Amino acid sequence: MFKLLSYILVLLFAIEANANDTLARIKERKTIIIAHREASMPISYLSEDSKPIGYAVDICSKVVERIRRELKMPQLTVSYLLVNSSNRFVAIQEGKADFECGTTANTAERRKQMAFSIPYFFSATRLLTSAESTIKNWSDLSQKRVVVARGSLALALLRQQTQFKFSELRIIEASTSHAAFEMLQQGQSDAFVSEEVVLAGLRASADQIQHWKITGDGIGIEAQTIMLAKDDPSLKVLIDKEIARMMNEGELSKLYEKWFTQPLPPTGVNYALPMSFLLRDSMRFPSDKVFN
Repeated sequence: MFKLLSYILVLLFAIEANANDTLARIKERKTIIIAHREASMPISYLSEDSKPIGYAVDICSKVVERIRRELKMPQLTVSYLLVNSSNRFVAIQEGKADFECGTTANTAERRKQMAFSIPYFFSATRLLTSAESTIKNWSDLSQKRVVVARGSLALALLRQQTQFKFSELRIIEASTSHAAFEMLQQGQSDAFVSEEVVLAGLRASADQIQHWKITGDGIGIEAQTIMLAKDDPSLKVLIDKEIARMMNEGELSKLYEKWFTQPLPPTGVNYALPMSFLLRDSMRFPSDKVFN
């Protein structure tokens, strides 16, 4: 009976280990499947001919090259799976994709179900105002009209700020981020609160980019990473080694400049978003440890 029980436990462990052995699945099917996003510019989005492009997609291309070398399979093909905020986790958990290259943040709650690589971007919520505005930081918002996109995290983050009394703010909710920016442009609000990369994209689309500035300390900071299945150490180690190599050899900095400080395909829009101090400092000692 003891031997039978031991055999069953070993078998179950082997099945579970095999289920989480993504590299083995890749080797068997001779294809790497990458999950990506549709419109998360400039990190993961579709080109005019519907091909995945962006900062994260380029990083994952380097990971693919490393997997090919690791498995000694230079002919491995790459397939892409479009995911969204609702189905991205299931796609990885069910093995429909091997890892995701998008804008998914590494949080304590998500780490209970998924694994995450060394971060390649830090998302922060900041302020967009006119270049002539006296608003420089959160404490300057008292008695001001502040617009947020309905359903965004901006409102909750504003409530957490202690530099002013929340009751003194005049909050305006717009239907979308584009609508919020239009209200700012039309003088119906004094500041627009949203994720920095969203603000940079809207500012870049304006007729006169110099009329708008992104300001304020970053709040609600989240580390964005490659997401993969939990308990798959062989793949995670490989991905982390490649991202660390890119950081140490300056490749990641060059990719950042390509996607955040230069004209983007297909529109030619330039986000003009310098690398954050947090990302620059993290590249000195690459680590998957995050603060949230």
